[in-house]
Amino acid sequence: MRHIMVLNAKGGCGKSTLATNIASYFATEGATVALADYDLQRSSLDWLERRPANRAKIHGVAGFEGGLRRVPRNADILVIDAPARSHGDELVDLVKHAETIIVPVLPSTIDMQATATFLKELQAIGKVERKQVKIATVANRVRDNTLIWDELDEYLLKTRVPYIAALREAQNYVRAYTRGLGIFELPEYLAWPDWDEWEPLTAWLRSVRSQP
Repeated sequence: MRHIMVLNAKGGCGKSTLATNIASYFATEGATVALADYDLQRSSLDWLERRPANRAKIHGVAGFEGGLRRVPRNADILVIDAPARSHGDELVDLVKHAETIIVPVLPSTIDMQATATFLKELQAIGKVERKQVKIATVANRVRDNTLIWDELDEYLLKTRVPYIAALREAQNYVRAYTRGLGIFELPEYLAWPDWDEWEPLTAWLRSVRSQP
C-alpha cells in the first residue's frame, strides 16, 4: 500500500484540498483508495460525505479517532490529510506513516517563514534523514502577475526540497469540494487549465522519484 501524506504545520494552506484531489485522482485512475483525515475539523471526511454514489469509491478513515487501524487492507493508495500545528513527537509519529510527503505553501510572507522553519524540523527527523520518505513542495492558491507569487516561486526554487507544481487560486476547487468531487471529475471545458497545472504533480506521484 502506497502512503502519501499532505503535511504542513501551518494551518490554512490547503492541505485538505490537495488531499481530496489526490485521492480522487488515483480513484478515477482505477486504484483502490483510502483517505485518512487526522484533522479534527474533518474537512476531508465532510467532502467524502458529499461524494456522489456513482463516483469512484474512496474509503474514509477518521485518523483523529484511532489512527490507521480502519484502513482497508486491499487499498492501493492511502492519502493522509495531516493536522495543522504538528511538531515534536506528534510530527515524528505522523512521518512514520508516510512514504511520500507533499508540503503545500501559500503565497504569503507568513506562510513562507513558517514553512522554512517547518521544513528544517521535518528534514531533521530520522526517517527523512535516512531518505526513507520523499518530500516535495507545491505552491498553492497562487495568483499570476503578483509580487508575492514571484517571491514564493523564488523561495521554493531555493529550498533543498523538490518544488513540483504551482496551483492557481480558482473557483473550480470550491465547485468540486462542495459536490464531493475532485478537480479531475469536473468537465474538461471547465477544468482543463487546472488539469494542466496538476500534471507535474501527478506525474511526480506516479514516478519512482516520489518513492523511497
